[in-house]
Amino acid sequence: MITVTKVYVTSDLSLAKVYLSLFATTDKEALLQDIIKHGKEIRYKLGKRIGKQVRAIPELQFFRDDSLDYIENIEKLLDDK
Repeated sequence: MITVTKVYVTSDLSLAKVYLSLFATTDKEALLQDIIKHGKEIRYKLGKRIGKQVRAIPELQFFRDDSLDYIENIEKLLDDK
């Protein structure tokens, strides 16, 4: 399961930093690399959906958002005490 948790877009719409939360996978790094590899295809599909609403489709950079993993780890540590 892949969830987009945050997106930061520059004011000129040239770049979008997309943070993804990856669940139910053992190799999160390999999944992220696969998403990065298909970034141009994802940008193309995004352009097809929103192309008439914005003047430029931003370049996409993907990052792993591990904040939910961090929260889960803290909750586990608190439960252990």
